[in-house]
Amino acid sequence: MNRPLLKIAACLGLLLPLLAAAWDAAPVQLPDNLAQGDLVMGRTQPGSEVVYGDRSLRVDAQGHFVFGLGRDEAGPVSLLVKLPDGRLETVQRPVASREWKIERVDGVPQQTVTPDPANAARIAREQARVVAARERDDDRSDYAAGFRWPLQGRISGVYGSQRIYNGTPRSPHSGLDVAAPNGTPIRAPAAGVVTFADPGLYLTGGTVLLDHGHGVSSNFLHLSKIDVAVGDRVEAGQVIGQVGATGRATGPHMHWGMNWFGVRVDPRAVLEKWPAPDGR
Repeated sequence: MNRPLLKIAACLGLLLPLLAAAWDAAPVQLPDNLAQGDLVMGRTQPGSEVVYGDRSLRVDAQGHFVFGLGRDEAGPVSLLVKLPDGRLETVQRPVASREWKIERVDGVPQQTVTPDPANAARIAREQARVVAARERDDDRSDYAAGFRWPLQGRISGVYGSQRIYNGTPRSPHSGLDVAAPNGTPIRAPAAGVVTFADPGLYLTGGTVLLDHGHGVSSNFLHLSKIDVAVGDRVEAGQVIGQVGATGRATGPHMHWGMNWFGVRVDPRAVLEKWPAPDGR
């Protein structure tokens, strides 16, 4: 063996035990501080098996995995990890509670609160299509590169807030709203594949779902124009549509929601905790 190779071998001989020791010290890397609405990104040894609740999580070639915490998740989070050498690790984290904005609105015409049977049936059919698209489970890990703002502007709606109309609680707000003029371009917050695109849903109007891999998806609602089609590969920063007020919207704005399968997570928390290195 020549001298340079001997040096490389010697370095590897010193480095591998250090790497092994590091993995022994922290074979599963998970944020210490978790909160309701978080998209939680972790890392372990490639080839490990990770179980959260009743779902086995995908682990990519770099050891990344991800899961989501809903608005009302009480915790603690518990993961069971089987390492490639057969060892079992259990990791637990508490989940911090958040306060949500609750607004009571009385005197609203009841027909605007409760849709008639025909529209209710239409809404159910359309929602079933969206739910099915969210169950996609690709082995891509586009989410691991982090997220950027789809557009900048005045925040007009926040995740988790809720209105109570005539004493009837409505579903909590599922995303982040940014007020912007009609036609303002919306850009992909991270790379992904378009899994749903429909310009005419009853509640959400122009609607696009962008899958980021491992069950993580973004949805954009009330679009005035859709610039992508189902099956398209989209890169971070690429225009996917334009701001609108289609469906049941009171004015033009960007609604950006995020999901981990059926779990709705907070896009703003994702931006704060997992920003893309070149995000703007």
